[in-house]
Amino acid sequence: MAGSAQAGRRGLRWLAPPATALCMLTCALAAATPAGAAVAQPAVTAPGGPGTMSFFDLARKDCLGTARNTGSKVWYTVADGVLSDVYEPTIDNTNVGTLQYIVTDGATFTDLQTRDMTYTVAADPSGMACTVTATSASHGYRLVITYITDPARDTVLLNTRLAATPGSHADVGKLRLYAHLDAHVNGDGGGGSQNAGGNTGTVDSSTGAPVPVVDSTSVASQAANRSYAVPTYLALRTSSPAAAASVGYAGTASDGLTQLDSTHKLTSFDSAPDGHITATEDVTPRHGGEVTLALGFGRSQAQAVDTAGASLTSPFSQVERSYLAGWAGYDRGLRTPPSHFPGLSDTQAGDLGHRYYLSANVIKASEDKTFPGAIVASMASPWGQAVPAGTAVNGKPVYFGSYREVFSRDLYEAFTGLLTDGDLATARAATLFLFDRQQLANGQLPRNSLVNGESAPDTGGTQLDETAYPILMALQSGLAGDTALWQQHIRPAADFLVANGPSFGSERWEEQSGFSPSTIAAEIAGLTAASVIAARHGDAARAQLYQATADHFQRTIKTWDVTTTGPDGPRYFIRLSKGGDPDAAVSYNLGNGGPTAPGAPTDTVTATSRARPPAPTRASRGRRRTPAPGTCGPCCPASAPSPTSRPGS
Repeated sequence: MAGSAQAGRRGLRWLAPPATALCMLTCALAAATPAGAAVAQPAVTAPGGPGTMSFFDLARKDCLGTARNTGSKVWYTVADGVLSDVYEPTIDNTNVGTLQYIVTDGATFTDLQTRDMTYTVAADPSGMACTVTATSASHGYRLVITYITDPARDTVLLNTRLAATPGSHADVGKLRLYAHLDAHVNGDGGGGSQNAGGNTGTVDSSTGAPVPVVDSTSVASQAANRSYAVPTYLALRTSSPAAAASVGYAGTASDGLTQLDSTHKLTSFDSAPDGHITATEDVTPRHGGEVTLALGFGRSQAQAVDTAGASLTSPFSQVERSYLAGWAGYDRGLRTPPSHFPGLSDTQAGDLGHRYYLSANVIKASEDKTFPGAIVASMASPWGQAVPAGTAVNGKPVYFGSYREVFSRDLYEAFTGLLTDGDLATARAATLFLFDRQQLANGQLPRNSLVNGESAPDTGGTQLDETAYPILMALQSGLAGDTALWQQHIRPAADFLVANGPSFGSERWEEQSGFSPSTIAAEIAGLTAASVIAARHGDAARAQLYQATADHFQRTIKTWDVTTTGPDGPRYFIRLSKGGDPDAAVSYNLGNGGPTAPGAPTDTVTATSRARPPAPTRASRGRRRTPAPGTCGPCCPASAPSPTSRPGS
């Protein structure tokens, strides 16, 4: 996905070491070293561990992408114009803080991509291949970087061209180009006083050229239910053998960025155990100003090195064609959007068509490739740059799943997009994920889960709309005729809504308990869908009960949530009423630094929810999921869904 063009200026997260430390490493060698060249060193371990505290990366993504298959289990993102979170082998497992370029003339300047260059972003028609143009106005060059993943293996590829900007007359042949990787493999980055989840850096020499490798073999974290976590290694290789490579500790004298900033030269270290690791590699193009980087993954060092190397055996253009063909094939299977819209020019209509396919592809790209139907709320982590990646929680490395988890409310929004664009198979997979993997034995759907359906560290509390939406999804996706799904999943969910609605737990913003119009609307839609499904299975009593409950909520919602005494008009819906009386002269705090609002039984309260019932065991799994003949709902391929008829919010 490509974002709008913008200029990048990110504050650095490293601390410059004392000048004396740099002199000890470099001053004796600098005078005899050619400009910009690496310093030959015997095998040596980097000093300065464990490095500065690591942090997760920006949520404001410029681009994202992954191969349109399930065999290549790697996702890339770009933020602030550089490679950001890279997820592998599951969509919740981030391994990269940043991978960006450093340019130096070896004598007078060193430019860091996020600090010293501006950038623009463009994308191919699918939105899944991203090209960033990073420009140094002060030194007269630019980098044109195209990002894709290898459809055949777990590798992110960066094809990069270094050229002079028009009219600058810069001699780019005298510049050195370095790749600088700030790693947090397996979801943690170490560093700082706690150094939890520290990574290890190594320079591999098995190929005859230096290849930096960063790994984390620990699979333990705060997220006890991530049973699918595996040891992870990443290796950075180039299309031309690297002139030099080094690993070190972030923000110290062994960090390649620190060295290049101070002396414009790189002193190589080939080992950096247990800390916040950076890797720096001389990737200066040998011919034509072009180089391709391969960030390959594996379960061992050798596998990661081999994976990266295998992705470089074919020309970048050939791999790119295969990557784009995968998304073009997916898009051909979607419903074609209208080519004309009243009041819009052909250009405007064409732009809407582009956004349609971009949106459809982002939804599909957000599905995990190990657990079908597990579409995460976002491939980003809000406030990530402010969240330390090297802290411990109860003695285990932190797990920051953030929005890279599955929330049924967010999944319903993605689901409606899938129905609209015609991807019924993924819509059904998402529905079955919620019932087969997330649902609890009492029928409730939890707030969220990991991508395997198990509880995440931030799972907790009851939100009734999270239970209502999957029922609606079953009806809309044509799964209503599945007897096992009805008996073991839909019926328990509807019974839970009847027993606990209209107000139980917290509302959709997760800040307050009370009578929420948004939550109640979802309950009305879910129970109405459940009534239709119950009737289809011959359960007239439940069909009547579910519809009667929905009708009661519909008739009463204004009594609970429309105020006639508020300051903003004679009659309007409020966000929620704490006790079901919208005219009560009370207030509550909206949370997240917001103001107070009408509706609480006390002057000011914090976000609360009613006591949660004891956590039940999970519902049984692995049921038959083929809809009976003739039971396909209104959103089957033969009949397009009506976006205007979707209840809920």
